[in-house]
Amino acid sequence: MAQAPGPAKLDHLLDRNVAWAQRRTRDDPTFFVRMSEQQTPKYLWIGCSDSRVTANDVLDLDPGEVFVHRNIANVAHSSDMNLLAVLEYAVNVLRVQHVIVCGHYGCGGIERALGDDRSALVDFWLQPLMMFYRKHKAVFDALPDRRSRLDLMCEINVEMQVRRVAATPIVENAWLHKMPLYVYGWVYGTADGLLRKLGPTLSSLAERDSLVSIDDRLLMPVEPQSGVRQQAIDAFTALLDGKSSR
Repeated sequence: MAQAPGPAKLDHLLDRNVAWAQRRTRDDPTFFVRMSEQQTPKYLWIGCSDSRVTANDVLDLDPGEVFVHRNIANVAHSSDMNLLAVLEYAVNVLRVQHVIVCGHYGCGGIERALGDDRSALVDFWLQPLMMFYRKHKAVFDALPDRRSRLDLMCEINVEMQVRRVAATPIVENAWLHKMPLYVYGWVYGTADGLLRKLGPTLSSLAERDSLVSIDDRLLMPVEPQSGVRQQAIDAFTALLDGKSSR
């Protein structure tokens, strides 16, 4: 009779942890002392669970600098107590000033929402995206290829979730009390490692309420703008300003 295999050992991960801790301590002897005393992040990251999109790496920030919530396809369900608890703690206790909703191209959740497979638990989670896709299927079908449809849905999903986060009583209450709180919509490119801004940054109820509906947004394309493009625009603007001042 064959013997059942024992639990897999993960000693190599423990070894990597030791090497990482030693490297951190060598580079910054007080790093772990500071980390153990408090966390004072300025940012809340609401992102996808995809293993390729980790907030600290993408933002090049140290542990303790960003508070993180992740789920499949970065969906902000109004009934998700996990998300709401994280959001409330981030805003009311940690006093973060920036809430970043970040999706990414090549998202498996988005592919699932636009596909034909159903019946898994994840389909209940993705239902708002499926319903939106079915409602506007003619618009998506008019795009040249599947990649274009997936990319557009990734972008629309981010903007949809920004609106949902901004509609929570937690964010509304912060704005009513004039707290400095900003909500952003970003999308990450796994192929180039660049973040791209989507739509306006929200910092008040008036700004939120002035947004077009997510249905109208689909018909009003917004070009995602990466930091590289912004740098180029800034450099060109500076050049023009320099010429005009002569």
